[in-house]
Amino acid sequence: MAKLNVNGRTIEVEVEGDTPLLWVLREQLNLTGTKYGCGIAQCGACTVHVDGAATRSCSMPVSAFDENQKIVTIEGLSPDSSHPIQQAWLALDVPQCGFCQPGMIMAAAALVAATPRPTEAQIREEITNICRCGTYNRVIAGIQRATTGPGAAG
Repeated sequence: MAKLNVNGRTIEVEVEGDTPLLWVLREQLNLTGTKYGCGIAQCGACTVHVDGAATRSCSMPVSAFDENQKIVTIEGLSPDSSHPIQQAWLALDVPQCGFCQPGMIMAAAALVAATPRPTEAQIREEITNICRCGTYNRVIAGIQRATTGPGAAG
């Protein structure tokens, strides 16, 4: 049994302690916005926030978490897609296929929460998620728009 705080709710799940958080989110809690990509924490499709930090959930066992840690998935980032990153993504049509985008959005949201006006160099250094479609320039533009353009936070 594990007790987790996910998207503001305390949830108990019956699961082995070595089960990756990703599978608890997807299979036990039906939060399928968090994607499985590589399974070895390299691609970032599984990125969620843990206490505000971008965390790759595919390689973190559920036993590493407790109910005091706040886990936020793409579903919990904003109930109506009004987060500045989500709005910038929409305005600039950032995704192509879209598979990696929940993880990319979560990584970008964590970055701008920690660094409200990141430089392009900081974005390139911090956003290490892989996009098979290669929309990196649009990701950079989306983060810049979210932090300095129309509707920017802060």
